[in-house]
Amino acid sequence: MTTPRTIARQIAWVATALVLAATATTAFAEATINCAMCHDEVAVTSTAHLSLGCQDCHTNVISKRHKAADVAELMGDDICAQCHRMAVRALSKSVHKDGPGCQDCHDKGHVVGMNGHNSTSTSSVSPIHQPRTCGKCHDDPPELVQGYVDSVHGHGLLIGGLNVAPACSACHGTHKILPIHDPNAPTSHEKSPEMCGQCHEGILTVWKDQSAHGETWKAGTGEGPVCITCHASHAIDDPVHNAPRLHFPDQCGDCHGELYSSYRGGFHGKFTKLGLVASATCADCHSPHKNLGVDDPNSTVHIDNRAATCGKCHGEVSAAFLQIDMHNDPTDPTDNAYVYYIYIFMMGLLISVFAFFGIHDLLWLQRAAVGAVRGEYGNNGNSLQEGQYVRRFRGLYIAMHIVIVLTFLTLALTGLPLKFDTAPWAQSLMDFLGGIDSARFLHRAAAIGTFGYAFFHFAHLIKRIVTGERKYLFWGPNSMVPQLQDLKDIGSNMRYFLYLGPRPEGDRWTYWEKFDYLAVFWGIIIIGLSGLMLWIPAFFTQFVPGWVINVAYIVHSDEALLATGFIFVFHFFHTHLRPESFPMDPVVFTGRMPLEKFKEERPREYKRMVENGTLEKALCEPPTREEMVWVYFFGFTALSIGVALAVAIFWALLSH
Repeated sequence: MTTPRTIARQIAWVATALVLAATATTAFAEATINCAMCHDEVAVTSTAHLSLGCQDCHTNVISKRHKAADVAELMGDDICAQCHRMAVRALSKSVHKDGPGCQDCHDKGHVVGMNGHNSTSTSSVSPIHQPRTCGKCHDDPPELVQGYVDSVHGHGLLIGGLNVAPACSACHGTHKILPIHDPNAPTSHEKSPEMCGQCHEGILTVWKDQSAHGETWKAGTGEGPVCITCHASHAIDDPVHNAPRLHFPDQCGDCHGELYSSYRGGFHGKFTKLGLVASATCADCHSPHKNLGVDDPNSTVHIDNRAATCGKCHGEVSAAFLQIDMHNDPTDPTDNAYVYYIYIFMMGLLISVFAFFGIHDLLWLQRAAVGAVRGEYGNNGNSLQEGQYVRRFRGLYIAMHIVIVLTFLTLALTGLPLKFDTAPWAQSLMDFLGGIDSARFLHRAAAIGTFGYAFFHFAHLIKRIVTGERKYLFWGPNSMVPQLQDLKDIGSNMRYFLYLGPRPEGDRWTYWEKFDYLAVFWGIIIIGLSGLMLWIPAFFTQFVPGWVINVAYIVHSDEALLATGFIFVFHFFHTHLRPESFPMDPVVFTGRMPLEKFKEERPREYKRMVENGTLEKALCEPPTREEMVWVYFFGFTALSIGVALAVAIFWALLSH
């Protein structure tokens, strides 16, 4: 039975307990206030937790005398969850559920800064500090975080002070970060376009509704490229800058392999490969986000819209120009039969010429080497000799040959990197020449020089014909036109090479010299005309169908390879590098040959000159030593460049 006395006693106990509790709270609060007296090294310097007292986190501390371990064990996510319950719950469902913890990202609880987008934010998880914070763990591969720092987003935020530029959390989220293969992750294939569209809304709308890529994505099959497929996820370059433009084709080629190969094999692709920023890339023709199939009337490459697309670079173009196939495969007869058969013809021409002269010169080399060892050639070296010389060339022809050497080497140096743009040496040579723009200028300047000396030579020949100076232009021993005797000489030489007959007697011109001469001017016509078509295609397609430009590309490329390969290998051997003339025959630069060597190498011409009395007029003094210094300097320089380019051609062919 509860009595008044019992009730009074209970009330007294409750009152005493309240007093004691209040006293304890006051005492503990006093202890808390004085924490800094012992823990000055952990004074709260943050801005985020200034309103909290020590005991708000260190709830297990009940007296001034406590163990350090009692404090340390509470510095975990369980303490943070008292206030940040939702954040901790989200973290438990993320890729970070097994670590890192709150303080790995937010620093220690005593120095947690206030979050914010401005550049003065002290928080370790503020946008401007996120790359450093996330990089503590995500440093493999190294370019992951560094790629962001160097990207257009990173530059905008960290350098440009653009506070709205996305940092790590803008794409990946904050606490509930899901793996990229999770369809619910904002960075997944399924969600990433919408994530990017938060900032790039206009581009997203166009891409979703007006592109083949967007239509594929909307189908929900998980296929087709999305934003990060082309632009990457971290190392996002500014697409208007030069370097990214040059790499656009490589990105497209990851999916469009066959079209990529045809693009790289064409002039646009070769130019971009070597660094010509102005050359068209996939995005220039197909549009970067509004990319539709060629048969779609809204496509930028549809035949009805192609004039506007091509006109961005080429101005007003004809209907024939629009028929040029930028993705033509010359090895496929179904693409274009004309292009295919011209390609087959050029391949046959290359193989036949190289095969014939390859066998011819290998046989010659071994026979000449044996002859040199046997001493069959007498005193026919190319060093400066005493005695009489015979003049073979006048100053005009010497000057023309020097011009030919200079222009041809320039054309080869600037053209071969384009022919073999994937060769290991191509880019280095292009850089040495000053870049693709400089090389294009030099190539065209040398082409104009080539047209110049060719026109001069033909005009000179016509003048001599008209004036009667050259009566035997098409026949006789002085003609550069092949004669029946040349066929006989080929047979005689082959027997000599095989030790089946004597060394044949040479005349004014040998059959290989005639081939060299005719090949040069044949090449000027073929290479020159095709080069002009490639230079100004919009002009020529006013008169010829578009597929002719595709043919011109094949002819120009393969005929140039034929010319450079023949000159640097076979012509150099015939003239300079065979044992009878090694290391260089200077006659083409001096115009003079020792009489004894003339007798031995060209006995037919010698006998004829003796018989008709013209030998005495042709005799002259030997070149001076000063002349020979310049001759050997120029000649060896040209020879060295040519031999180096020949090696480069073989290297490219073997590594292709």
